[in-house]
Amino acid sequence: MQRVFSGIQPSGVPTLGNYLGAIRNWVPMQDDHDCIFCVVDLHAITVWQDPKQLTQQTREMAAALLACGLDPRKCILFVQSHVRAHAQLAWIFNCVARLGWLNRMTQFKDKAGKDRENASAGLYVYPNLMAADILAYHATRVPVGEDQKQHLELANDIAQKFNHDYGVTFFPAIEPLIRGVAARVMSLRDGTKKMSKSDPSDQSRINLTDDPDTIALKIRRAKTDPLPLPEHVSGLEGRPEARNLVGILAAITDTLPENVLREHGGKGFAQFKEVLAEALVAHLSPIAAEIRRLLADPHAIDAALHAGAERARAIADPIVARTQEIVGFLPER
Repeated sequence: MQRVFSGIQPSGVPTLGNYLGAIRNWVPMQDDHDCIFCVVDLHAITVWQDPKQLTQQTREMAAALLACGLDPRKCILFVQSHVRAHAQLAWIFNCVARLGWLNRMTQFKDKAGKDRENASAGLYVYPNLMAADILAYHATRVPVGEDQKQHLELANDIAQKFNHDYGVTFFPAIEPLIRGVAARVMSLRDGTKKMSKSDPSDQSRINLTDDPDTIALKIRRAKTDPLPLPEHVSGLEGRPEARNLVGILAAITDTLPENVLREHGGKGFAQFKEVLAEALVAHLSPIAAEIRRLLADPHAIDAALHAGAERARAIADPIVARTQEIVGFLPER
């Protein structure tokens, strides 16, 4: 089976956007791929994190991944900092990647903003660590969104340059893995912005641990426009909030926006929101209950992550040791 690697930042309990945009599509991959999933805490500290909060959010993210269906018997799930191979290989890749390549990375420009002189060096070389995350396992498939495609291209550039510079065919080519439709879920308060935990308003998002009443209230308060739902997808043009809510119902019920509008076109949003809230509650309530159950026993979460790290090290350590040998490092005894 092809080996898949993917990581997710430890931002605490995921939002509906995280779930529909990525996590839900990871679950079926476990059945026909060799899957490695990682909570990327090394990436998280490229911007300052409160230490206690980082610890808690790492456990919360792990609990959510398990509750959403990642099965440690089918995949490897671990915390990035528990496998030193990531940092070791990232340093070698820091010495392979060219400044010109990193200067073209649009995500650094977006995250650093106008104050880029005060951004951390870690944020700048973030793509090199991402390449190390993947190539430490010789993974050949990575599920990515639009905002990560440039990083994947850089990872391939690094792998090719390493192979060329050292006259080897050691690191494989990486390909994006497209598995189903990754829903792009937008803010409930502004349909032009992505749903995000960084939004100061909790009303802008559905958290996977929200209770049924909270979900229903957030959906009722979700921004809409005064027009009824259109009967065709073309009628959603220029109506970002309507498009978002239709897309959420389509994703959560495993159908297409066309089918949603075929059933609900012409209706007002009050009636449609009730249907959407009911669908979200039915789908998310079991996940929320399982997250709460897991978080009640943090030692069990830690044990599962440590077991995953052992399995990850068994794959990555020999690959990184061979990389160091190729580079010319004196072997450890």
